[in-house]
Amino acid sequence: MIIAANLKTNLTRKTTLDYLGELNSFIQKNHISQEVLVFPAMSSLNSCDGDVILGAQNAYATKNGAFTGEIGLEQLEEFSIKTILIGHSERRHILGETQEEIVKKFNYYKKLGFKIVYCVGEPLEKREAGKEEMMQYISSQYKGIDTMYENLIIAYEPVWAIGTGLTPTLVDIENIHTDLKAKSSAPLLYGGSVKVTNAKEVLTLKNVDGILVGSAALYVEHFCTMISYAQDLSQ
Repeated sequence: MIIAANLKTNLTRKTTLDYLGELNSFIQKNHISQEVLVFPAMSSLNSCDGDVILGAQNAYATKNGAFTGEIGLEQLEEFSIKTILIGHSERRHILGETQEEIVKKFNYYKKLGFKIVYCVGEPLEKREAGKEEMMQYISSQYKGIDTMYENLIIAYEPVWAIGTGLTPTLVDIENIHTDLKAKSSAPLLYGGSVKVTNAKEVLTLKNVDGILVGSAALYVEHFCTMISYAQDLSQ
């Protein structure tokens, strides 16, 4: 299974290093065989010795250049980072990133062989409009994306559930994951208010290959517990 933490705009460089140190120690001590990914804040990117795979929450489709406020390949190469999160709902809905921009970024980092965690999901009004309209909306987020890319991981995150404490029912999660698996055989993660109290149940569902955890992952002990759930279920 794949257990990923999106730390968003949280933690400092020092507290992130402490976090990764504790996480790596847990993984080694407990002989964890699951794939563990962490996406720190941009200012906390660093080289990471250990079993945790570090990724970037975002990067521009360039090596370097005059793109104020962005980072590019050159900054990622400094820390040997080859993993990136693309298409997160907060970049789509808060920062206004278009599908065209997302596809450009996807293709740039695909060409470089990056592991790409590609996010899809629907806002509440699309879910309430019925399954057909909801699936059409989610399908539009696959436009221009190579769903057969060998280093692709897809993360389904219902936008209305992120950071709200609300989650779809387990049946809903399993059903939509089944539908999304028909679009791509890539590993499929569930995200959206994943926490210690529901992670184990979510991980048991058919076609759920792991979880992408947001705010609940800020507590390293909680994130470690979720990793242990995945380890137990895989044995």
